[in-house]
Amino acid sequence: MCWKTVLLLLLYYNAHATVAPRWNRAMLFPSAHRVKRSSAALLNPVLQKSQDDVDLLFEFLLGELEISDDLKISVRDEELASMRKAMAFDTLCNDVIPKSIPDIRRLSARLSGYPGMLKKEDFERTVLTMVYTAYRAAKSQGHQKDTWAESFVHLYKALKHDLMFSSSQTPSSQRTL
Repeated sequence: MCWKTVLLLLLYYNAHATVAPRWNRAMLFPSAHRVKRSSAALLNPVLQKSQDDVDLLFEFLLGELEISDDLKISVRDEELASMRKAMAFDTLCNDVIPKSIPDIRRLSARLSGYPGMLKKEDFERTVLTMVYTAYRAAKSQGHQKDTWAESFVHLYKALKHDLMFSSSQTPSSQRTL
């Protein structure tokens, strides 16, 4: 009877060990798997697939973003906004990254307990969320400004931890962005 209990515990442990990491990874940005747009190509969008994509993302961010009153983010530069990658950027910014303090805090809590290194798309989305919180902190006043700044710091610490973890795991990390 004792060996059956041990065997059952081992099976439970193995099942939990193989299921838990997938669950944790899927839950960082659940909205990426249920994007509101009609195109299947935009399901789980990722911007950075090459160095050119990273450079283009940098151009999007430098080209000034416009955030409307209803929190819709768009690229101001019409030429950049007309690019195919701008559609994925728009989807990420408007449908995937969290925009409310409770959602951003939830993300920060998940990131603080995240086992292992972030996937490239989760890293990218966390950086975009951090950019958004920096914008909101700059535009807010008083207690709201402090709340947004605190969220920014938590995201920064999570990304710093991930970068430290990734550099200790792989000496030549290929993390872009």
